[in-house]
Amino acid sequence: MSNLRLVPFEVEIPELEVEDLRRRLRATRWPDAEVVDDWSQGAPLAYVQDLCRWWADDYDMGLAGRINAFPQWKVELDGLGIHFLHVRSPEAAALPIVLTHGWPGSITELLDVIGPLTDPAAHGGDPADAFHVVVPSLPGYGWSDKPTEPGWGVERIGRAWHELMTGLGYDRYVAQGGDWGSAVTSAMATQAPDGLLAIHLNFAVALPDADMMSDLTPTEAQALADIGVHAETGMGYSGQQSTRPQTLGYGLADSPAGQLAWIVEKFWAWTDGSGHPEGALTRQQMLDDVSTYWFTNTAASSARLYWESFKRLQAPSPIELPAAITVFPKEIIRPSRRCAEKLFTDLRWFEEVAHGGHFAALEQPAIFVDQLRGCFRPFR
Repeated sequence: MSNLRLVPFEVEIPELEVEDLRRRLRATRWPDAEVVDDWSQGAPLAYVQDLCRWWADDYDMGLAGRINAFPQWKVELDGLGIHFLHVRSPEAAALPIVLTHGWPGSITELLDVIGPLTDPAAHGGDPADAFHVVVPSLPGYGWSDKPTEPGWGVERIGRAWHELMTGLGYDRYVAQGGDWGSAVTSAMATQAPDGLLAIHLNFAVALPDADMMSDLTPTEAQALADIGVHAETGMGYSGQQSTRPQTLGYGLADSPAGQLAWIVEKFWAWTDGSGHPEGALTRQQMLDDVSTYWFTNTAASSARLYWESFKRLQAPSPIELPAAITVFPKEIIRPSRRCAEKLFTDLRWFEEVAHGGHFAALEQPAIFVDQLRGCFRPFR
């Protein structure tokens, strides 16, 4: 089936590393508390202390087993070892799909949707909606190799993903992404390689143009105002990661409390959680993701993708390939249909759903799956 050299892979987290994590958490030197009673200065001390205690004492450290429940491999693509899950559907006519995560996400945010996508009949769905699912870890993320030279931006990743899908024997496939996964998927659509039929994004950077600014709807005006708040108060992380990722890496690689706070603040800011991250996600879900970054020591290498491609994320190119967009109500950028149609010239699907935020598959797996089933039916 494959013309790639696939090496079977299993995640291993040695007990010595688990004990080192617990030791570091218990030895954390804490800063003084914030001087406000909310998250406006960052993740509150009391909450971070409680979550770190839970990570050390109560968290189920069986992350490796939860990932190893799925078939996975490593393969060399363009000179770099890429880790990926590959779950084939029992339905012979299933449509191949590549799902790409972002930052501070990981493959863990997609685990809950693999079963319903690959085997709809076992999850109350129509077998005709089945997918063969491929979930790669981005370069420098999770168990993929870390680039040792510049150049691994979203365009190069997109070309590598096409090599992966065709190398697995899929001459027709679709692609989906959010956050950096959206940028990679959009880059693939711009490249329009033979076999890529259509894309779906749950994070679409499509803003009003000058002609629209005098004619904004109330919904568009609110979405634009929310982007303004994000630009004013929520972009410190991207400024650091896109300019000095290496400097940031020293603190996060050495302190699990620091790594946790750096990520969990985004779970607070970007989820549909009514003002608290645990309103949208469980502690286990959050710490599976944080643990992925910690045990793979990928704080710096993951941040370098911002250094490589942040300008590309801010200035996307027009896309002519068939596209689908789902807008979740707590997403950072929420385009209207008419904004999206200016950037995506063959927009086949546009839906605004009732619940969910930036981590769509993790927060609302049923909605996420339903959207993918619906938007890709015409391409089977």
